[in-house]
Amino acid sequence: MERQGQCIAVVSGKGGTGKTSFTAGVGAALALSGRRVLCLDCDVGLRNLDLALGLSDRALMDFSDVAQGRCSLNEAVVEHPRLPGLFLLTAPVRSRGRPVTEEQMTQLLRDIRGQFDYCLLDAPAGLGMGFLLATTAADRCVVVTTTDASSLRDAQHTVMELECFGAGKLHLVVNRVRKKMLRSMHATIDDAIDKAGLPLIGVVPEDDALLLSLNRGVPLLLADSQSAAAAAYRNIAKRIRGEKAPLLRIK
Repeated sequence: MERQGQCIAVVSGKGGTGKTSFTAGVGAALALSGRRVLCLDCDVGLRNLDLALGLSDRALMDFSDVAQGRCSLNEAVVEHPRLPGLFLLTAPVRSRGRPVTEEQMTQLLRDIRGQFDYCLLDAPAGLGMGFLLATTAADRCVVVTTTDASSLRDAQHTVMELECFGAGKLHLVVNRVRKKMLRSMHATIDDAIDKAGLPLIGVVPEDDALLLSLNRGVPLLLADSQSAAAAAYRNIAKRIRGEKAPLLRIK
């Protein structure tokens, strides 16, 4: 039977929401559940998904090479040496020649669906061309925000640009929730949901273990699988797969 994967764009209205770490963490969780997963960095010139995955400088070709026919998808993707089933397709280091078009990106994602169960597209912050490429042919979209007022406002603006995603195809993640906010957490999260106008798919706590794993170049689920953020990523991966999982309780 031909594989028919899902492409999920991970976006944010502003930088600093932890979107790239989220992409790497959930991608690793999906791979550990036995799925074949591709993490695709769409941030031309400022790519850092390779760092979050612990795959720095391993990729020789990028998504523009595949989209514009300079190499095949299999030649460009890099599999994680310690997480079988987890792959990276990186972004170009700099813009060169003609930019990738929305039509070329659509064809690339069509090819990816035939080889992977899930593709997580890490869009650059903001609503520029990288955002358009990441969302143009995605099946679903996750908007990542923090509880900061400016982040919530930018999430609202981002949602307005994603009207093409119907009911059940657009989700909210509240990231970097601080433990000292726990007592007011329900009100804060409810406020985030109301302001963004999206159903919540997960809450991820601020976690020192994540920063340590990034500095070591090791995915969090390998570096500290018992950490609070790792548990959140596993729960969100379950919901993406259509399974039930409780919202993370931050202890």
